[in-house]
Amino acid sequence: MSNTFTKHTDRQNLTLCSDAEQASIYTARQIADVILEKQKQGERAILGLATGKTPIKVYQELIRLHKTEKLSFHNVISFNLDEYYPICSKSIQSYSYFMQHHLFGHVDIQPGNIHIPHADCSSDRIPFYCTDYEEKIRSFGGLDLQLLGIGRNGHIGFNEPGSSFDSTTRLVDLHALTRKDAEGDFGTIENVPYQAISVGIHTIIKAQKIMLLAIGKDKSQIISKALRGEISTEVPASLLQTIPHVEFILDRDAAALIGD
Repeated sequence: MSNTFTKHTDRQNLTLCSDAEQASIYTARQIADVILEKQKQGERAILGLATGKTPIKVYQELIRLHKTEKLSFHNVISFNLDEYYPICSKSIQSYSYFMQHHLFGHVDIQPGNIHIPHADCSSDRIPFYCTDYEEKIRSFGGLDLQLLGIGRNGHIGFNEPGSSFDSTTRLVDLHALTRKDAEGDFGTIENVPYQAISVGIHTIIKAQKIMLLAIGKDKSQIISKALRGEISTEVPASLLQTIPHVEFILDRDAAALIGD
């Protein structure tokens, strides 16, 4: 693809793109390749998917591939990273709504193959629900690919600063910066949930392939910390420095501070 190149270093596999559109198209094509390869093998593609502003253009490209190049999602099993708690799955701020609106409602994925933490369950059932979510992922042999974004505080999923690298799916408290960044979706900061259910870091890093997509100047500082800084639970994404099957996909703005 023009304006895209991959750079291998001692620690990281970086794919640097000219802009957000190129980064998103590249990411979508990598996801499509996993789906197609699994189809050739007669197998299911187990995908871990992300939400937020970052993957929207990725999903738009996947929809285009479905409609114009006949990319089928019939063999896809999806597991989303997280969901606010408490929230109704039909709420327009929910990630269930997000995924339906931005991807699932436009492709041929089977509804029974979609898994999203539905955080409208009662609080006393959450530990059982989280254990069940983990078991479902394991029952499919784990994730073939995990798509990640990165929060401005270094979170992946809703694994906020301080999250254990051994964490699995659980109820988490949202960081103040995470809630502030979500304010626009909820109207006022008072309406933003204080908690969420999130797949854990340990579960994420067990995926066969991990793709972290970061676009825009507002991600450049945290990308520099995550890729070049100390490995610390205070920047959860920094652990990915140690994982050989991670690809960091950055546009020019997000990569501005990482140097050579």
